[in-house]
Amino acid sequence: MLRLEHAFLFSSAKYLTSGGILANDTIMDKVNVVAISGASGSGKTSVVKQLKSHFSCPGIHFDDYVNESSYPEDMKEWLRNGADVSDIKTPNMLYTLQTLGVQKHLYIFVEEPFGKQRACMAPWIDYVVLLDIPLDICLSRIMKRHIRGNFNNTNNMLNEYLDKYEDHMREIYIKTVNQVRSNCDLIVSNSNSVADIVDTIDEWLRSAVDL
Repeated sequence: MLRLEHAFLFSSAKYLTSGGILANDTIMDKVNVVAISGASGSGKTSVVKQLKSHFSCPGIHFDDYVNESSYPEDMKEWLRNGADVSDIKTPNMLYTLQTLGVQKHLYIFVEEPFGKQRACMAPWIDYVVLLDIPLDICLSRIMKRHIRGNFNNTNNMLNEYLDKYEDHMREIYIKTVNQVRSNCDLIVSNSNSVADIVDTIDEWLRSAVDL
């Protein structure tokens, strides 16, 4: 699976044609789509997994739909040009969301790092929860993830990533999180356990969503 921290390793995908996309006014009228957003290492995957279990509802994981063509070839240049997250392509993710939308669910939880900021996803998302975790904690988690992966070239990968992090990746995380922060519904700014974060989201959803 590819994550944003791996984007610098890869050298554009087209959106699905109208034949593969349903109009959003024909589906999802009774389903609340909740995006869980944040920087790499903020805990999005773990929170979505727990939310799926907690509510017995489906979820979609961003990394399952990322490939070598998802990110701009030159992320540093992309940052200089304004960091337009709509340039990040995951067309099959949208198709999966639409497929789930025609089924009967109270919620669909979507691991979408960029909230409503990607033009292709914005019309389909009802609520955005930002996991606004300090970047030093996120970086620590990313490093541990690499180490636990036990890759043959872990040290080289970490060194290369940290070089890129200092050069431009940290600024990318700051910019993209700020974009989400400007257009989200709930900000979770603590690094408590996943269970505590899920309880916070549960309590908020019960008051925010008109069921």
